[in-house]
Amino acid sequence: MTAPHIWIVSPALAAANNGNWHTASRWARFLRTRYRVTLAQQWPAPDGSDRPPDLLIALHARRSAASLAAFRAACPARPTLLLLTGTDLYRDIRGDPAARQSLRLAGALALLQPAGLAELAPALRAKASVIYQSAPQLRPAAGRRRHFDVCMVGHLRAEKDPATFMRAAALVRRAGVRLLHIGAALDPALGRLAAATAAATPRYRWLGPMPHAATRQRLKRCQLMALSSHMEGGANVIIEAVRSGVAVLASDVSGNRGMLGDDYAGYFPAGDAAALAGLIERCAAEPAFHARLQAQCAARAPLFAPAAERAALLQLVDNLLLRGAGQAPPGIPRPHAQNMEDL
Repeated sequence: MTAPHIWIVSPALAAANNGNWHTASRWARFLRTRYRVTLAQQWPAPDGSDRPPDLLIALHARRSAASLAAFRAACPARPTLLLLTGTDLYRDIRGDPAARQSLRLAGALALLQPAGLAELAPALRAKASVIYQSAPQLRPAAGRRRHFDVCMVGHLRAEKDPATFMRAAALVRRAGVRLLHIGAALDPALGRLAAATAAATPRYRWLGPMPHAATRQRLKRCQLMALSSHMEGGANVIIEAVRSGVAVLASDVSGNRGMLGDDYAGYFPAGDAAALAGLIERCAAEPAFHARLQAQCAARAPLFAPAAERAALLQLVDNLLLRGAGQAPPGIPRPHAQNMEDL
């Protein structure tokens, strides 16, 4: 018997080397243990050579809207799953017509952290599931280190607010502290700002884009990972830091709270460079505070284990395929269209 075919639509593919791509690639790997999987930027294929899959998974409500709408028009009885990103939850679904239509058309929704449920109307929450992302565990770097390194991992674009990290570098005064930034300049103006900051502030080093494996190795040798984003759906880099024993400093936004918990001690107000610099200096000066953040991160680490993500994803997909075949498990409603008023 041929295994069901799943088509994953990801606007970002390998060349982007961003969080959405890593999510799509990891989900494809997990699903291939049980299903046939195609990972592409759109559905249908441009040449029309592929038969409709048994299930469509779309990443990004706005950017995958055309593929989701085409699939629902061609295969109205087949299941669909929409994975909501940070820009979906915290920007696009509030007013973008294509993103709102995707919410309405999708048979099921997936979120990467539970705080995002508050952004959905009750009728939409009923078809939403939370699946934490994951990363393999890396052994923390051992031995005494010459520098107290703080790493930001993220391409230079407005949503990540790298300028706050750069301003913080100019405010830190403690000797031995370095702020390292890994990422490509997707916004040329931010690239120019990074170059100027590196020239004026020796403790700030812009390392540019790096391969994923090399980034993880660099990250695990740091004492802190800083995330200054204005919006996050469920940052991969938080998971990679936590799974490497690296404490996190994160902007106090919903998506980061959903990952680290409301009681986490390492938040700073979004856009507040002085507060971020203060936390960096406190961690460098107070080993007990740094250890507290490490302990809080370690307590979250089991949530981000690959086995946990794989099990949650396969359970959701299994149920969607059963429902699509008319075999809904007890207690699981069939997907139904939502009215625009529900959005």
